[in-house]
Amino acid sequence: MASPIDIRKGKVIDYHGAPHLVLDMLHRTQGRQAGFVQTNLRNLTSGSTTNVKFRSTDSVDIMMTDTKRLEFSYLDADGYHFLDPDTFEDTLISPEMVEEARKFLSEGNMYDVLFVEDRAVQIQLRSAVNLKIVEAPGAVRGDTASKVQKRVTTETGLVVQVPLFVTQDDTIKVSTADGTYLGRA
Repeated sequence: MASPIDIRKGKVIDYHGAPHLVLDMLHRTQGRQAGFVQTNLRNLTSGSTTNVKFRSTDSVDIMMTDTKRLEFSYLDADGYHFLDPDTFEDTLISPEMVEEARKFLSEGNMYDVLFVEDRAVQIQLRSAVNLKIVEAPGAVRGDTASKVQKRVTTETGLVVQVPLFVTQDDTIKVSTADGTYLGRA
């Protein structure tokens, strides 16, 4: 068992019997009172977030984690399947765990997967991903006087605003933070 001051952003702790990812933490002290750690936690089994205050006298169980680089293979009724390129082991992640990353997952691309006690719990996206455009309207002649953009649909169903010169079957780089166009890949 560890002290609450050992809690750091990105670590996984056991809170009420479920693994919780620490999204944010702040150590606070109030005058003559004992200090406490204010945390923002995401439940890795349900996906919900909660704010929790740990007193300096509390104890915290920091869980063992591992990150593996896996290739996204396919999606079926069971969930999202990832392949380990070294051992060819198939890892299944439930759709509830992939909810936020779903629109950035493209078959054949490599992703970092967070494992807690040998169980895949979260996909850690990089700052940008490359996606292929499957649907793009043509540019209208005369629309080049200002910074005009058009809406295109990527292979994952994500709709992105792009410049007029981007066409269908192009591969573009998209920010995973806000889903904006960063350039051609």
